[in-house]
Amino acid sequence: MHKPHLFILTGASRGMGLAMAQQLLRPGHALVCISRHSNAGLQDAALASGVALEQWQHDLGSANAAAAERLQAWLETHSAIALAGGAGSAAPSPLASPFASATLINNAGLIPPIAPLSASDPAALAQGLRVGLEAPMLLCAAFLAATEGWAVPRKVLNISSGLGRRAMASQAPYCAAKAGMDHFTRCLALEEALKPHGAKVCSLAPGVIDTDMQTQLRSAHPAAFPDAPQFASLKTAGMLTTPADAATRVLAWLERSDFGTHPVADVREP
Repeated sequence: MHKPHLFILTGASRGMGLAMAQQLLRPGHALVCISRHSNAGLQDAALASGVALEQWQHDLGSANAAAAERLQAWLETHSAIALAGGAGSAAPSPLASPFASATLINNAGLIPPIAPLSASDPAALAQGLRVGLEAPMLLCAAFLAATEGWAVPRKVLNISSGLGRRAMASQAPYCAAKAGMDHFTRCLALEEALKPHGAKVCSLAPGVIDTDMQTQLRSAHPAAFPDAPQFASLKTAGMLTTPADAATRVLAWLERSDFGTHPVADVREP
């Protein structure tokens, strides 16, 4: 029996995250989704396609440590089962893996209420940084620690943003979270390159997508957000990518033979 390819995806209940989850429901895959809410349609699609799906409900703005701890325990349990399964052989491999490959996709994110930093709510700032930066770091740490002994391909795909590389007024927490994601991914790439079975990692900007975040940006009052007209014009000019098309492009990048060669990238690059 062939081992499945494991995908762990955050923010899978809507938008591009949901589109990625739907496209990952293919034979030979196993999918774990971590979101504030489960998606009944996704569960139905998994049953119809015969793909193993788990949906864990965690609010990464308040329970990101719990999500990381659950992920690490879940992976270690599966690893122990794989080792036990080889106990009858003469020399069970310490690199036994229950999956053919393992991939973590940190997609969850949010934009706090749009305002200059001086007018921002401290609780909203903290929540934005927990979801956009702290949670991906904790989940990466848990994933890499629990799978370090697996001699199978392992990947981490962090969904970044052009705003992590371009400053914008009234977007300090979101820009800071995505810039931090880019830079900690660079650090991960250096660390994993030193290991015999190191993971390939990339922080990828997915382009401009027609999601609730875009609605939030273009609907903001120009007095609070000077770039609101620019985002409105993207919608008017039809320059936004659909969540499904964006998901297709992101997952295609994940499958590239040179994935991880550049730890910070943009899906619009060749």
